[in-house]
Amino acid sequence: MPAPPAFLINPILMKIAFHGAARAVTGSKHLITLKDNTKILLDCGMFQGMGEKTEQLNGYFGFNPKAITYVILSHAHIDHCGLLPRLVAEGFNGTIYSTPATMDLARILLMDSAKIQMQDAEYENRHNHDQKDLEEALYTEDDVVKTLSLFKVVEYNEEFNISPHVKLLLTDAGHILGSAAVHLQIKEDGQTSRITFSGDVGRYGDLLLKNPQTFPQADYIIMESTYGDSLHKDLEPIENMLLEIINHTCNIKKGKVVIPAFSVGRTQELLYALNGLELEGKLPNVPFYVDSPLSIEATEVLKNHPEVYNNGVKKVLQVDEDPFSFKGLKFIESVVESKALNNDPRPCVIISASGMAEGGRVRHHIRNTISNPKNTILMVGYCAPGTLGGKLLAGDKNIYLFGDDYEVKADIRSVKSMSAHGDYEDLLRFLSCQDPAHVKQLFLVHGEYDVQLNFAQRLRTTGFKDVEIPKYHQEYDYKTEPAWST
Repeated sequence: MPAPPAFLINPILMKIAFHGAARAVTGSKHLITLKDNTKILLDCGMFQGMGEKTEQLNGYFGFNPKAITYVILSHAHIDHCGLLPRLVAEGFNGTIYSTPATMDLARILLMDSAKIQMQDAEYENRHNHDQKDLEEALYTEDDVVKTLSLFKVVEYNEEFNISPHVKLLLTDAGHILGSAAVHLQIKEDGQTSRITFSGDVGRYGDLLLKNPQTFPQADYIIMESTYGDSLHKDLEPIENMLLEIINHTCNIKKGKVVIPAFSVGRTQELLYALNGLELEGKLPNVPFYVDSPLSIEATEVLKNHPEVYNNGVKKVLQVDEDPFSFKGLKFIESVVESKALNNDPRPCVIISASGMAEGGRVRHHIRNTISNPKNTILMVGYCAPGTLGGKLLAGDKNIYLFGDDYEVKADIRSVKSMSAHGDYEDLLRFLSCQDPAHVKQLFLVHGEYDVQLNFAQRLRTTGFKDVEIPKYHQEYDYKTEPAWST
């Protein structure tokens, strides 16, 4: 009597499910389930800038946190790591793998995020007069402490066995300090599957960081696509653009330049570029402020990891021991000092978080400057369409802040090439080490759907035949090759 066909004896080998950053930019969560029920979660990010849906999205994982075996973190941005403490609070107790620098950044970013969650809940409850349905923070500082205890660091380019059947390799993605592309080699039932998750891919020729690395051939690729239909090429170098904007605003119009900048990555690039202007004797003689305690901490973390610097930074270090400091720069920590900036009419440059202007002190600075044509709001990174930064970049003439409407009269400028995300040329270059004929499936994540459609078409013309754009919570099953078994 012949043996039954393979499809009758549990043919499922592996599943990949997309529980965040699916046809959207934020909330990175991609779950790989193996035949033995090992569950590997790639990132555990917070949704940001999704309007009224944001709270609901952050409150529902789409899977059981207690069932997750491992988490592998690509980098420390909140939309990639920001729900880790929530995962732990709901029962996850496995290992979290990351690079050493990512763990150092995650420590300060997650603790800051916990403070925000707790403050937001306290504010809502203080204004909830009937004291019904009290708000709870997504997580607390205690949850962050427990989360950090679960981290295990893995160096770049060192193959690591996370289980007898799974090997992990992290390569430099060039996005922010510590960012990595994740490569898994999974062996089941005598078959080997190689999965690459790009994380967020940086730019080639970044001001501070090394270029994204090449990586081994993959069978399946989970690929970011934030700028899959854009080019970041500016007409002039970043330093020249900063010089022109600051001179025109501060010295000619006698106004202020407000720069919403992510605490990690963008702020340090700005400081490095401004320091370069000082080394050339071109830096305008105006006060410069970094008004973000988190940015100050992140800058110190970067200084502690010089191994990530590219050759250009190493060359500067030969003549300048601190490439992130220059004349006229002051770091603002206290709320009192921050408020004083808004009452000071003198021209200055204020760099403040958050990068999308969705929270933090920068919103107060924007409120104070947005309706005066002397001032400039300078955007230097990606902003999701629904965020305040996204609305300013889209040309909105009125904005709503702190319960009031404000007319937009300040200049709104942007420096495209300061994005930490690679454009479509960078993304294609990142994939150029792969033979498309050997890639069984390529998934596009971390992008707006219309952008992904355009990038998918571009990928198909370069030889990637099966390009998928997963929906939120969509799952893909992979079966063994048909075979007889006794």
